[in-house]
Amino acid sequence: MWCADCESVEDYFFDQTYFWFFLPTTESFGKLAAMCGDSGLEATQQPKNTICVNVQNSHIGTFLTSLNGCLAGPEFGKAKVTTTQTSAMPDIEAMSRMTTAEVLVRRYQAQWIRAAMENDSYQSWYQPIVHADSSQDELRIFGHEALFRLFDENQQVMPPGMVFPLAEQSDLLYSLDLIARRSAVEHAARGGLKEKIFINFNPSSIYDPAYCLRSTAAAINELGLKTENIVFELTETHKARDMNHLKGILSFYRSSGFAIALDDIGSGWSGLNLMAQLRPDFVKIDMELVQGIDTNMFKQNIVKHLIQLAHDNRIQVIAEGIETAEEAALLRELNADFLQGFYFAKPAPVTDRLSGRQNDEISRGVRPLSQAAKTMAKV
Repeated sequence: MWCADCESVEDYFFDQTYFWFFLPTTESFGKLAAMCGDSGLEATQQPKNTICVNVQNSHIGTFLTSLNGCLAGPEFGKAKVTTTQTSAMPDIEAMSRMTTAEVLVRRYQAQWIRAAMENDSYQSWYQPIVHADSSQDELRIFGHEALFRLFDENQQVMPPGMVFPLAEQSDLLYSLDLIARRSAVEHAARGGLKEKIFINFNPSSIYDPAYCLRSTAAAINELGLKTENIVFELTETHKARDMNHLKGILSFYRSSGFAIALDDIGSGWSGLNLMAQLRPDFVKIDMELVQGIDTNMFKQNIVKHLIQLAHDNRIQVIAEGIETAEEAALLRELNADFLQGFYFAKPAPVTDRLSGRQNDEISRGVRPLSQAAKTMAKV
């Protein structure tokens, strides 16, 4: 079975697990030693703020929960930890698994995410983006935004607002991002979507663009999708720490034929600056500005000038989050190019329109992205 994260949380835990903590300060050492004493855990002091704690497998969950409360803030992120099966000093293999206390705890909490990825318990749902000048009776579809959905063991959709932050905190974001790409192109192909596909791209998942792009392009080519119909939609831009690196990645993607969209323009002070620096092909007006715009003159003035500024720079504008006919009509008047929102359609899975042979071909086509996710998880 394909494993989305080969270095799984089980690799850290055994029937009898010895946790080796390397604490950043003497105070942190004292806190952890006191916690172990209060919990009745066997702990031995090692040189230089190092402590070894012996925990039975059945008590690991409780121990990690207590650890989360014991080490606060920066201590949690700076404390290093690895594990062994015996009380012998960690060897090279154990040291290669060294991580932070925070990541280890989050990995433990995120086991259900890894299980869902391993078991292919996910889909991409699609929300249409329509031409602004089309009528409600005859909507002309310009594209579809692919929205990743992960299912728990009861096949209930997990809130995306919980999945991605936890994946980031547990160092699973790289794998999850590649799986989301795989899902977006795979389900678009299975559903026979011919319009543009908007795929969300989080700056926090920046890694080697050449490596990732090869796997993405290979899958798209195998599936018969057109490169020019793939738009990478940049989200969570406030997390981009290295603007030059981000610009380099987007330039690399553009040179390979992909288009770029910038999400949530108007949601913060950095939006216009990002538009000037990144020069996307599309911008999306933040839904906070869109909702209720028909009765809010202040919002109308802001959006009017945002659209004009984008058009002056040859950038097409998508207004998202539209929920009423009045909002749609007002945004048409303001010359938005495309519209998106519950008023037109909610995100939904696509219907599989292909034969068994065609589906087998698609499964083979997304294999490069599967392999890429597997490899990235080892890094």
